[in-house]
Amino acid sequence: MFESFYERLEQLGIVPVVVLDKVEDAAPLAHALMAAGMESAEVTFRTACAADAIRAMKDAEPDMCVGAGTVLTMEQLAEAIDAGAEFIVSPGFDEEIVAECIAREVPVLPACVTPSEIIRALKFDLHVTKFFPAAQYGGLDTIKALAAPFVGHRFMPTGGVSTKNVEEYLSCPSVIACGGTWMVKPALFADGDFSEVTNEAAAAMAIVRHVRR
Repeated sequence: MFESFYERLEQLGIVPVVVLDKVEDAAPLAHALMAAGMESAEVTFRTACAADAIRAMKDAEPDMCVGAGTVLTMEQLAEAIDAGAEFIVSPGFDEEIVAECIAREVPVLPACVTPSEIIRALKFDLHVTKFFPAAQYGGLDTIKALAAPFVGHRFMPTGGVSTKNVEEYLSCPSVIACGGTWMVKPALFADGDFSEVTNEAAAAMAIVRHVRR
């Protein structure tokens, strides 16, 4: 299930976790990321303009893989899918959200940080899950420990991932990709200049290419 999406996720390597207060920033942010070769974005439902931002990013860069994050309710899920989200990410495991995504054939990455949660995911035939918050739940050591009994299961760690440790994360076979915020922090483009976003994203993608060449 969702194999083609998982293949693309592995190629992307890093998925920027985007929080936007203004929909006007969505298009230039998409351009800045794509210019760096970072061809994805997880737009979080932490602000009121999330759905509109997904639409704007996809309109600005049709080839970009734009998904929705911090999806906590069925209402948010409906908004995200209607806005064109290509994948759904949740900070926890909600069976209703997962079941609806599967029914609608929308790739979903619920967060699983315990053996019991992974078993729940496997019952839905999900073999890739988010690992969040990664730093607080033991980071790579915990991922490796979980990977031992759950052979073949892979994770997308998010939370505490940075330029200091992303290479180590990506070097682990059980890590399919990493989620990160450092290249899309609002402070980088608060003045309307998105060049620093491109610079940070380009540096991150250089790490991806180095690890997975």
